[in-house]
Amino acid sequence: MRLQLALDRLSRARCIRLTEDTKEYIDIIEIGTGVIKEYGMSIVREMRELFPDKTILADMKTCDAAKHEVKQALEAGADITTVMAFSADASIKDALAEAEKLGGQIMIDLLGVPSRQRVEELAALGGKLVSLHVGKDQQSTGAFHKDLFGLTEGTNLMVAVAGGINEDSMPDIVEKNPDIIIVGSAITGQENPQVIARKLKAYL
Repeated sequence: MRLQLALDRLSRARCIRLTEDTKEYIDIIEIGTGVIKEYGMSIVREMRELFPDKTILADMKTCDAAKHEVKQALEAGADITTVMAFSADASIKDALAEAEKLGGQIMIDLLGVPSRQRVEELAALGGKLVSLHVGKDQQSTGAFHKDLFGLTEGTNLMVAVAGGINEDSMPDIVEKNPDIIIVGSAITGQENPQVIARKLKAYL
């Protein structure tokens, strides 16, 4: 299991500082959609230069023009970029093909797609990594719950999980052995993010 730090709704300086403070305990640096919208590909390039040994995920949330956006993210230095599961099959296939061509990886975000059938379709299209994701706005009615694993159980997909995950929910999630656990504000919103990152990493 790998720990992914989600950096979103933060300034460039705060993203860099948080990553510096927690780099000993995190495996993947996620440059969030809001950060990318604020700073563009320059923040991806900068984080690649500053943290050359870390896996970097650009959370592009691509849903169209997939070939172009995947190329943008990977050529800027990302190792992984995200495509939305509700996208047209043509977009999914273009994203996967472009990532393979450039030596990167696609994470297919299941936000808003509670369909086992769609998960099976994504696997048939060549998807290898999906994200079980409870969005920020959805979290007002509840954070990520282990019942969501039902969408991917029995498949050969690699699974990332995200959505309000914190120290209290970690034991139940770790029990299901996902490939990646994504944590944002439970680390980034703390006075001492290094301490929390160390505690969360200890569960893995």
